[in-house]
Amino acid sequence: MCIRVIKDGYHDAYTNMAIDEAILNAAIPTIRFYRWKPSAVSIGYFQSIYEDVNVEECRRNGVDVVRRITGGGAVYHDKEGEVTYSIVIPSSLYPDIMESYHAICDAISKALKSVGLNAEHAGINDIVVNGKKISGSAQTRRNDMLLQHGTILLKVDIKKMFSMLNVSEKKIEDKEIKRIEDRVTSVEREFGKAIDGEEIVNEMIYSFSEMLDAETYEEWLTEDEINNAELLREKYESKEWNFKR
Repeated sequence: MCIRVIKDGYHDAYTNMAIDEAILNAAIPTIRFYRWKPSAVSIGYFQSIYEDVNVEECRRNGVDVVRRITGGGAVYHDKEGEVTYSIVIPSSLYPDIMESYHAICDAISKALKSVGLNAEHAGINDIVVNGKKISGSAQTRRNDMLLQHGTILLKVDIKKMFSMLNVSEKKIEDKEIKRIEDRVTSVEREFGKAIDGEEIVNEMIYSFSEMLDAETYEEWLTEDEINNAELLREKYESKEWNFKR
C-alpha cells in the first residue's frame, strides 16, 4: 500500500474542512498536516453553534466558526497553537471504529514518544502526556473510506480558549482555569520551550507508515480534489451548514 503525504500550510476553517472532505470523496489514502489562519472554532456535526460557541466573542476576535462532518465536541484551533492532522484510509483496514481509533491514536502516541514525550492513548480518542490531554480526534466514514482528524497542541491558552466557547462564568474563574490547566498540556509546556512542530509531523508520518505497512510519497491535491474543495468551501462557509442545528 502507498499513502500520499500532504504537508499543507495555513488555511481558513472553511478551506481546511473542504479539503479534508474532498480527499475523503476522492478516496485517495492520504495523511495531511495543516494549520488554521485565522484561528477558528470547529464544532462536531451534531452540535449547535449557539449552544456551544460564544459567537459574538469569536466575531470580535476574527475567529472563524465551522461545523465539521465528524462528530465530537467544540474545539478552539489557535493559529500558532497546534498542528492538525487528517488521515484518510480504506475503512476495510479497520472495520471496527474503536479498533481504528486505537490504531491511529497509538501511532500518534508512538510519534510523540519519539520526540521525548511520555504519551499514551487514553479513553476513546484522546492522547495524554503524563496524564494530561494533548490531543483529541474525531472520525467519520463514507464510501468505504474513513476520515479521522485531530489536533496536537503545541501551546495552549485555556482562558482564551474558554472565551470562544460557551462555558459558565464559574469555569472562567482563575481557580477553574487552574484546574483545567492541570488536565491539559502542550508540547511547549512539556519541553519548557517553543517547538515548531516539524519534527512531530515527520515522526507522525513515519509512525503512520509503520501502522499501515505503507510507503509514503509527498504530493499535492489532484485537480479534481481542488475543484471539489472549492465547491465544498461554499457549503462550509454557509449559514445553512453551520447553523443547521
